Amino acid sequence: MNTSTGTASKKLWGYRWTILFVIWLLYIINYFDRISVLIFLPFIQKDLNLTPVEVGWLGSIFFLGYAVAQLSSGFLADRIGPKKTMNIAIWVFTAITFLTGFVRNFYHFIALRIGLALGEGHHYVPAVRTIANWFPRSEKGRANGYFTTTWAIGPAVIPIVVTWLSADVFGGEWRPVFFVLAIPGLIGVFILWRYMADTPGEMLKKGKMSHDEYNLITSSVGEESELNAKTFSTQIFLMDFQFYLFTVNFFILLMIYWGMTTWISTFLVKQHGMDLKTMGFFAAVPYLVAGFAMWFGGYCADKFFQGRMKVVSMIGFLGCIPVLYLLGKVPKGDTGQLLLCLVLGGFFVNFPWGAMQAFPSLRYPKEVVGRAMGITNGVGQFGSFVSPLLAGYLVVVMPDNAYDFGSVFLFWSILAFIAAVFACCLKEKPIG
Repeated sequence: MNTSTGTASKKLWGYRWTILFVIWLLYIINYFDRISVLIFLPFIQKDLNLTPVEVGWLGSIFFLGYAVAQLSSGFLADRIGPKKTMNIAIWVFTAITFLTGFVRNFYHFIALRIGLALGEGHHYVPAVRTIANWFPRSEKGRANGYFTTTWAIGPAVIPIVVTWLSADVFGGEWRPVFFVLAIPGLIGVFILWRYMADTPGEMLKKGKMSHDEYNLITSSVGEESELNAKTFSTQIFLMDFQFYLFTVNFFILLMIYWGMTTWISTFLVKQHGMDLKTMGFFAAVPYLVAGFAMWFGGYCADKFFQGRMKVVSMIGFLGCIPVLYLLGKVPKGDTGQLLLCLVLGGFFVNFPWGAMQAFPSLRYPKEVVGRAMGITNGVGQFGSFVSPLLAGYLVVVMPDNAYDFGSVFLFWSILAFIAAVFACCLKEKPIG
């Protein structure tokens, strides 16, 4: 390592961290729109007179559109750049969120869920591609771990905020909340325009970053390959068996995460009899610890396991097996046991995220990371589609109209066991 690179590596801050904070903040805004619908599902269900199966379809149909969008999002992120792709995404999902306040029946809601999916589906992959562009190999685990905390901080903060808005500001109404949520989207468009850049070279020319930081990034990211017009085909990962192992694991992880996230508010209201504000607090609990779990998983991969992402993944999936099973068995009224299981569930479900997301950028050249992650996330989102829908069929409606989610959590526990087995076979050695 040369002197300038060594100097840069010692700095606590650099423009790459500004970029990371920008994409982190924009994804929090993304999550406000997405999670709010799920938080209000038991109340939307009552207002629109929906069955559990219809609720399952509303939760699942989003991910069908989201999965389809991943294919084009990866292509766009690689061809027109992450910044333009994210700009399109934010405008679309902001408009759809505003329109959600006008929904009147099941079919209107289905159409809006698909529209929201197509907008938000073009946000994730460009963010991953941005990290691949801006961070050296030695920091990818931490950078991805930090970014994935949005999947925890969003669901941790959002239930509390939106249930407070509904209960204390809008008199228990959920529709006005969606009108308010359009405002952060407009702010996000400005932040993206003002601070975002696709590559370090752009900000170096503008004087926003130092040559030392630029050298640190490009020394391992391989931006010199762009200067030499070196290109990589999708065959580099499509012919790699590890890519398919990783995709299966990602599929299962999304099944567990989004299955639980979709149904958590209904689980708390229907199985444990909670009111709006109490549910908002308990629904946030798994994600209050999840942010730490995501960051800690990425940190452990970098610091303790020498980049062996599969070790972190295995720890997370193995922990999920008993915790998810027990969560579905907590007796009504036992808030202490429920709280403990929600905390442990939030930790183990989210512990693998940073490691899993970093895998493509560790194994494949950055020029194809957008396409690789687009395909993986596209396939994975079919897991997000299947899981909430199956839960709608597995939930048992009791004579008093309460729900029993025991079979649902058992299903997610079995999935965690399968994922742990697959994680044993992952290899992070770079190719290309």
